[in-house]
Formats: sequence, C-alpha cells, structure tokens
Amino acid sequence: MTHTTPGPSLHGIIATVVTPFDERGEIVEEKLREEVRCLLEADITALCACGTTGEGNTLTAEESARVCRAVVDEVAGRIPVIGGIIQNSTHTVVEYGRALKDTGVAALQITPVHYLWDPTDDSTVEYYQEIGEAVGLPVIIYNVVPWALIRPEVVSRLADLPHVIGIKQSGGDMHKLADLITLVSDRIAVLAAVDDLHYPAFVLGAQGALAAIPTVTPHLSTALWDAVQRGDLAKARELHESILPIWRAIDGPNQPATIKEALRLQGRDGGLPRRPVSPVTPEVSDRIARALDRAGLLTAGR
Repeated sequence: MTHTTPGPSLHGIIATVVTPFDERGEIVEEKLREEVRCLLEADITALCACGTTGEGNTLTAEESARVCRAVVDEVAGRIPVIGGIIQNSTHTVVEYGRALKDTGVAALQITPVHYLWDPTDDSTVEYYQEIGEAVGLPVIIYNVVPWALIRPEVVSRLADLPHVIGIKQSGGDMHKLADLITLVSDRIAVLAAVDDLHYPAFVLGAQGALAAIPTVTPHLSTALWDAVQRGDLAKARELHESILPIWRAIDGPNQPATIKEALRLQGRDGGLPRRPVSPVTPEVSDRIARALDRAGLLTAGR
C-alpha cells in the first residue's frame, strides 16, 4: 500500500529530550530549552519529546503540549520534532494527539495498549488505524512494552496503514529487529532503540535510532552512525565500546534519574525526575561518572 501521509524522513540519530522538573514536580521550561539547544549542536536528524526519556507517562495532555510547544519553538524548523504519547486507550491517545498536533509536531510516537492484558492482533491494528485517522499525523509505533510487544508479522500489517511511517523497536532482541528489517523496512523506517546494540543494528540495515543513549552521548552516537554509513566498521566498533559502558551505567529501573545524573555530570541541567522516581544515590553517581570519564565526557560534578 502506498503511504499517502506526508511525514518526516526517519533516518540517522533521532535524540530524545528529558523533561526537567523542579522540587515540586513542575516543568522547568528554560532547562528544557537549554537541553534542546545542547542536542541541536550534534548532527541529529530529529528530536523526540515526551517519550520514556521525557517521562511522558507522567505528563497530562496539557503538559505534553506545553513541552512539545517549547521544543518546536526552540528547534525553529531546523529538524522535525516528534511528540510521544504513552497512554492506554484509543480515546485518550486521540485527545493527546490532537493537543500535540496543535503544537506543530511532525509526527507522533505511540505505544501499544499495555495495561494488564495483551491486546489482540486485530485490536492493535484497529488502534493505530483509528488514531491515525482521527489525528491526521504520521505515526511511529513505539514497540517497547515487554508484556505487550507487537510481533513482526503484526507490524507488517501495521506497515500498510497510511499513517504509519516507522517503528521504534525497543523491546525484544536482535532476532526481532532482524525480522523487522527484512519484513517492513521497504515500507516504513525501522529505528533501533535497544541502546547497547545500535552498532550491529546499523550494520544490519536499521534506518537509524530513536533512543535514550543519544540524549547522553549525542556526538558519539552521531559519529557511530556516520562511521557505519561510510563503511568504517573499525571506527564504529571503537565508538560502540565507548558508549556501551555508559549505557550499562545508566540502564535500570530508575532510568529517568540516571539519565539526568549523566547530564549533570557533563555540565548539563536536566532538572529532577518526577516522583516517585528518586534522584540517584552517590554510589550510582560514581558508577556513571566513571563510565563518562572513560569516554572523555566527564566535565562537571567531580
């Protein structure tokens, strides 16, 4: 099926942006704008707000729109902005989607339904079809939820929907990513998001990455992508081996806090995580600092 919905070209390194909060859990817009400016200094091809890194699951529709509006304004047309939605009903996603559309985002990143039970294959297809038709924006499937992963054969059905332009493959393993590249990459973009496997994903043929680690290592991540594209696999492996310990240091259940600590240790201010996520312990901060130092990225806090 020919895709009739115009959308951004999804390729290369698409960075995610944190949502800075203060001690009361309120959004700190100036710190958000500073982070956008920092990421724009790297050779990223698009920016995603209100995803997992942006703690989008904690944001109301109004807050999500405020964040996306600030990001779109700060980007000022230089690259596309993608708005994330992490909700659990068609009705609510459409509400969020319409609010984000008004901010000027170029596309939406949307998780499947993931509350308690697995949706059926048919209901998953209907979910994305109804949202695309109701909102009228291009959609990137955010295939991240461990107990509700969309199987490659169902993604192939979704790839025929006119509003679907890509899939962010965060859950599962390299076997599923390899299958997706074979099954759907001629119809939609397959974006890697298993952060420690970007190097092999790019070699396999993923069109890019939309993930958390470029938030922390934007210049290293874009250099990794560029190295693979020009066939310099030795350089790409060297960059992979610099990034990997950083991801190992920040990966875990407290990830919004660990990512923000990794930013702080580089002289950036991503604010606080939103409760109930707690700031990192001194031991975790030391672990992150050591990994950043090995990669030559430690510039503050020590």
